[in-house]
Amino acid sequence: MSVVKKLVSLDSAVANELEMLSKTLNITQKELIERALDFYFDHTDSIIAKKISEDVANGKIKVYDAQEVFTDMGLV
Repeated sequence: MSVVKKLVSLDSAVANELEMLSKTLNITQKELIERALDFYFDHTDSIIAKKISEDVANGKIKVYDAQEVFTDMGLV
């Protein structure tokens, strides 16, 4: 996996907590931030999936049968 550098500014209280927690867990601040972001992204994915499911159930989003899509596209 490639690495991309990002420059971010943190509130001093958040920066201090990041430093203390990374020392306590004996991991780098980079690793702690990556873990936190992975957790947050997983969490927001579940929120989005729930909303999409609700929209499908309420008829706000139409779900198409795969065979119907393939036929419309001339693939079958």
